[in-house]
Amino acid sequence: MVTLQEVSSLPAHDERAWCVAWSPTGTLLASCGSDKLIKIWAKEGEHWVCKSTLTDAHTRTVRSLGWSPCGNYLASASFDATVAVWSRKGGEFECIATLEGHENEVKAVTWARTGSLLATCSRDKSVWIWEVTDDEEFECSSVLSVHSQDVKHVRWHPEKDLLASCSYDDTIRLFREDVDDWCCYATLKSHNSTVWSLAFDKTGSRIASCSADKTVKIWQEYPPGNPEGVATKEDESTWKCVCTLGGHTSRCIYDIDWSHLTGDLVTAGGDDTIRVFQEDGGSDRNQPSFSQVASVRKAHSQDVNCVTWNPAVEGLLASCSDDGCVKIWSLVLES
Repeated sequence: MVTLQEVSSLPAHDERAWCVAWSPTGTLLASCGSDKLIKIWAKEGEHWVCKSTLTDAHTRTVRSLGWSPCGNYLASASFDATVAVWSRKGGEFECIATLEGHENEVKAVTWARTGSLLATCSRDKSVWIWEVTDDEEFECSSVLSVHSQDVKHVRWHPEKDLLASCSYDDTIRLFREDVDDWCCYATLKSHNSTVWSLAFDKTGSRIASCSADKTVKIWQEYPPGNPEGVATKEDESTWKCVCTLGGHTSRCIYDIDWSHLTGDLVTAGGDDTIRVFQEDGGSDRNQPSFSQVASVRKAHSQDVNCVTWNPAVEGLLASCSDDGCVKIWSLVLES
């Protein structure tokens, strides 16, 4: 039997808490919220404590956070239409850059695996890609305006310079660099309402997405020459929806994360519940099946906005909510 046990409950923000993000080593946890604050948490003994509070970079809600792969930088995206980049190389966090250009609220920010690219997305329907130089300069290299509505989330492929975005327009888009600019090379359609979030598996050959249509969908990549004989065009992979998980909730699913340590999926949303799914043993990759193995109802007292697995400790995850709290959870196998 698997259970999800609460490890710690942190009264982190005076208003809605929007995002939690683990550092690459899993030793620090950043949180942000409508109170315009960013807080950095670390474990001391058996307790999680706030080590730093970052202020003054944003004038409105801080919506999203992303750590660089080296762990020396933290990017924060805000409803004030800017992205701030913080450096901790001097020991303390210092805001070293403010990225401007989006016309409306910035909804998400994410670093590529190399640390040399940053991606942002906004209510202005655009995805921006920023190049990061060795001397800490940030330059916009591409503005991608292929979504027809608010872009909710962006994620980089774990092994390649490929970017995925999802939107209020019910689609997922995939981007890659083409000659001297970035282009959209695939559009994934199966959800029938807003796609709130997405996550790649460890290999990057699968994407999990969650939506206001109350479902989770699993997408499988079929590269050119695939043994299944799935047709591809112009040496580009084809992505197909191979599994739909439904019937678990009557509310929007706001966030999803795929553990690169265990392969477990975690979701959260408007029913205040956190759910963990595992792929069934012997599952066919072309028609996989997943089972809910653990859930916590009323994990928070209001909507759960973000859930994320610790990248270094199996079964450890963090969540945050409209109730302002950040919680740490552990997935435990009970005999």
